[in-house]
Amino acid sequence: MANHVSALKRVRQTERRTAVNRANKSRVRGSLRALREAIQNGDLKAANEQYRATASALDKSVQKGILHANTASRYKSRLNARLKALAGKTAA
Repeated sequence: MANHVSALKRVRQTERRTAVNRANKSRVRGSLRALREAIQNGDLKAANEQYRATASALDKSVQKGILHANTASRYKSRLNARLKALAGKTAA
């Protein structure tokens, strides 16, 4: 266990930051899950709305340092491709 005042403060700060990071990561994962479920159910309108929310959550996670920018871009690209495939399937 930490003995110095500064080390104790560091422990407190780390616990707080870990909680914030965990909450942000959880929000992103939940948004991704909801979008994948909407796509799987074939609900184009709900999937489009959820894609906007998910893309926003991914961008915010990049700003907060939770995800790397390229990782978020990869997620958005692949999810958008699945959304377009769904749109093409429902239009046909």
